[in-house]
Amino acid sequence: MKVVVIGGTGLIGSKLVARLQSAGHEVVVGAPNTGVNTITGEGLDAALTGARVVVDVANSPSFEDSAVMEFFRTSGRNLLDAEAKAGVRHHVALSVVGTERLQASGYFRAKQAQEDLIKASGIPYTIVHSTQFFEFARGIAQSATVGDAVHLSPAWIQPISSDDVADAMFDAAVGEPLDGTMEIAGPEQFRLSGLVGDYLAAKKDARRVIEDDSALYFGARLDDATLVPASGSTPRLGKVTFRSWLTTQTAG
Repeated sequence: MKVVVIGGTGLIGSKLVARLQSAGHEVVVGAPNTGVNTITGEGLDAALTGARVVVDVANSPSFEDSAVMEFFRTSGRNLLDAEAKAGVRHHVALSVVGTERLQASGYFRAKQAQEDLIKASGIPYTIVHSTQFFEFARGIAQSATVGDAVHLSPAWIQPISSDDVADAMFDAAVGEPLDGTMEIAGPEQFRLSGLVGDYLAAKKDARRVIEDDSALYFGARLDDATLVPASGSTPRLGKVTFRSWLTTQTAG
């Protein structure tokens, strides 16, 4: 089966490409540096010729409100139009748990716009809503740092390893379209402030974490339900714990 992975050189994309190739699938790695550009349209038609499945795990290079909206709208339209012409039978996209609850954030408004385009395209689809990756802990700390302090909400978070995300994306890509959304999350919940505090301590980073109920998360106010799977849902849970992942990051 021919699968095109848009964003195939990134964190999740590269892991997914390896899994698909190991399973014997024909894989096209879609990224600007491989000659496939969803913003300009360069290389899209050729890459999608004969493709049965397209997996979109690309991310915007900028999180600024207007730039990120432009990225997901332009990329989404160009990609879905090319898929329709090529007769692609399954569009798989990686999005974020809580997207619809975080519309105060420009990034999440842009992700919602991307999802709306997918649902309106007429192409069979599966949207995978993931919680935050363990690898995001550093970036979250950076975004919330003022001086030597990191101001973070104590809202619940249920982070997941990138390997578990790649496993879920593989299963979605080789499975039948859901024409709906599935949720994936890590095996444990933490307070956001505590999670980042543990990460900084493991890295021997001297910054102190200050719990602040009013602290914004990429422009949005959090509550205990924002960053975790929806109440009453049955998300697919990853196997890797945060503690075991941290050990691999600090070994040696």
